[in-house]
Amino acid sequence: MTQPELQPWQWDEETWRRHIGRVRAGRSLRPDSWPGGAKCAVAVSFDSDHETPALRDGLTSPAQMAQGEYGARVAVPKILALLAKYDVPASFFMPAVCALLRPEEAQTYVAAGHEVGIHGWIHERNALLPADDERELQLRSADALERVTGVRPVGIRTPSWDFSEHTLAITREMGLLYDSSLMADDEPHELLENGEPTGVVEIPVEWIRDDAPYFMMERFASLRPYISPREVLSIWRDEFDAARTEGGLFQITFHPHIIGHRSRLAVLDELLAHIAGHDDVWFATHQQIAEHCLASAA
Repeated sequence: MTQPELQPWQWDEETWRRHIGRVRAGRSLRPDSWPGGAKCAVAVSFDSDHETPALRDGLTSPAQMAQGEYGARVAVPKILALLAKYDVPASFFMPAVCALLRPEEAQTYVAAGHEVGIHGWIHERNALLPADDERELQLRSADALERVTGVRPVGIRTPSWDFSEHTLAITREMGLLYDSSLMADDEPHELLENGEPTGVVEIPVEWIRDDAPYFMMERFASLRPYISPREVLSIWRDEFDAARTEGGLFQITFHPHIIGHRSRLAVLDELLAHIAGHDDVWFATHQQIAEHCLASAA
């Protein structure tokens, strides 16, 4: 007879310590200085999900597809123009299905000097996948992005920042430079796996510095935007100002189909103008941040 699975409150100390210790933040990789004498590093990123979150959930109605299409059709060209206006290199994390659907979009990112990173195959939920499936999809995604862009990705952001117990091992097997999915710190650091240093740089994310929690909308559920774009701007501006005061990293995440609407692009414009108004800021891709942090720690 199969024994019932223990509830968390029934776990012994060894069990809960094992879960907590599987993936942890290791040594800080925040450098003593940033390139060019900059006081602060700024890592701007976009998750170019487009139609894939709906496709992942089997939602294939034209209405769902149109919402995602807006990101690629309308928002991306405007975002690229805005980045060029302020001379900002960005990191675009792109599900492989999106790159295969619109290879010219992924190629445009690279041609403009931006980075393209792994963001799953179809924005799948890693924690729900068997380890072999997660591994196969991560490898397949990297191959597809390299085939489309001509550049092998060196970093990963897991879809929905969903990190399974197998994700780090797969990332290490692939020899990736960095991950940008976890939230244990504000500053870059090395990831530990079961207490072992991995050499993988973590460029931390946070829901505070993400457009989705503020602006997502689901008409058949209670999910609604409850805060105006300009109120969100004040949060992001304060986050940057504090990072600059501390001499650290300001990392932020956007989604073209979310931030790319007119009233929100105005806020992104103002945020970039505010940051670029300081002459002691280093705008860099996530790859550049990770490389500089590792080199400084050597």
